[in-house]
Amino acid sequence: MCEHHPECPMHHRLSTRRAFGYVVIAGLAWGTGGPTGALLSQYAGLSPLAISFWRLAAAALWLALFVPASSRVLVAASPLRYVFSGAGLAVCQLGYFLAIPRVGVGVATVIALGAAPILITVATRERVTFATCAAVGGLVLLTASGSGSANLLGIAAAVASAAGYSLTTLLNRNTPDPITTAFVGFVVGAVILLPFAALPTTAVGWLLIAYFGLVPTALAYTLFYSGLRTLTASTASVIALLEPVVAAAIGVFAFGEHLTPMALAGGVIVLLAVAARARS
Repeated sequence: MCEHHPECPMHHRLSTRRAFGYVVIAGLAWGTGGPTGALLSQYAGLSPLAISFWRLAAAALWLALFVPASSRVLVAASPLRYVFSGAGLAVCQLGYFLAIPRVGVGVATVIALGAAPILITVATRERVTFATCAAVGGLVLLTASGSGSANLLGIAAAVASAAGYSLTTLLNRNTPDPITTAFVGFVVGAVILLPFAALPTTAVGWLLIAYFGLVPTALAYTLFYSGLRTLTASTASVIALLEPVVAAAIGVFAFGEHLTPMALAGGVIVLLAVAARARS
């Protein structure tokens, strides 16, 4: 994270290569969020929605250290954009965690993450590329488990999650200051999720919350919004599909989980699709 210095790369448009790198780092950081949330559930006794609240609240506290003095002017100039951006973050979290018990993690992930690049491409009237289709197809293979169901409420919740993520992505394509955008969004999202808040039961829980707020949230979203100032929203959303690949890798190497050959193939396809977008 950078200070308020005018030369800070967060405050001006990046080169395409650097913007791509920022969004890649964001995707990698997001990938640690799922495992962190699982640890919070196990060691802190928090529900998924309480974890979502603390994720946004802790991120807001971290970014409060870096918000520029001009933030009030920026927010006052376009308050609804910041409010809807934060609401999109909250809906993204709420929809995803409401979908999981109804349709399973695999289906919820495919819809919530996989639908976003399509929704964004349609909203921006961009051409649906082969790389985008391949990335979504790879995500389907990576997360397929056969344990999901066709619960309409669960599907609707996952679609709402995708819509929330798409909304915050589209609203922040040309944000004047990524740090302010992320900070205000986290504050609004945390306020919306406040009814689900609960205190962690262990000291380890607070440490995990501090990490969750800093790396997969404050850092990741600030880098993502910075990259959005240069990259198209559809390209950034495809790169962000690195998140489930990283989460799956952590599951294998840190938690002893096993991936099927189909899941491995899906992960490779996602990586190749991201590489293809980098070359386009």
